[in-house]
Amino acid sequence: MPAGTKPSTINHFDDDDYPAYTMGRAAEMIGATPGFLRAIGEARLITPLRSEGGHRRYSRYQLRIAARARELVDSGTPIDAACRIVILEDQLEDALRINEELRRLAAD
Repeated sequence: MPAGTKPSTINHFDDDDYPAYTMGRAAEMIGATPGFLRAIGEARLITPLRSEGGHRRYSRYQLRIAARARELVDSGTPIDAACRIVILEDQLEDALRINEELRRLAAD
């Protein structure tokens, strides 16, 4: 471990769930407004963590989810429907991954 490096911060670069981005930076990265991020938070699509100062912080995983919701909204889908679609897509992806793992285990 490099000198001066804290063990708890070493893997943050690879951690998709680490809340690394401020609201302004997150909005910029996905081409949305901070208001959009607040709206999908209110719709409970994503729940940003809060810094010690109370500011919203977003992870890369949350930004991927938010970007997908933005794509749907940009194509005319109402925000509540877009959030539900993204949740269902995410659940389907998890189910397919689990199914594949179980098939692999059964084949072994």
